[in-house]
Amino acid sequence: MRPAFPTIHACALIVGDAGILIRGPSRSGKSSLTLALLAAAEAEGRFARLVADDRVGLSIEGGRLFGAPHPLIAGQVEQRGTGILTLPYEGKARLTHVIDLVGGPESLIGPGRQTKVEGVELNQFEIPASLPKEVAALELLAKI
Repeated sequence: MRPAFPTIHACALIVGDAGILIRGPSRSGKSSLTLALLAAAEAEGRFARLVADDRVGLSIEGGRLFGAPHPLIAGQVEQRGTGILTLPYEGKARLTHVIDLVGGPESLIGPGRQTKVEGVELNQFEIPASLPKEVAALELLAKI
């Protein structure tokens, strides 16, 4: 039996029509990439909003994957070196993309591919965790 609020260690946000799930090992830069994407999208005049930091609740409705913040930390994101920030957030978002922060040499983001998360097909990009998050955010915004 699944817990009442199943969560994964990840971040989620909305940029325009894209719902983005960011996965990666602890301290790989998930929160930093989330903040960089929010700032870069805002600078481009695109709608962007935090959904969840650290814990993302997943649900499937009508064959679509949705993400939501954990109720105890909704609207909060940890910025390394600064502490906890409180931001406007969405209580739920349809997830259409997954970004995986991976090990390996710093390189540009390659073409996307398809992957399944909880049985739902999403667009996926792999990003070297060593890539500066501001650079990664700008590259991602050009692809989504």
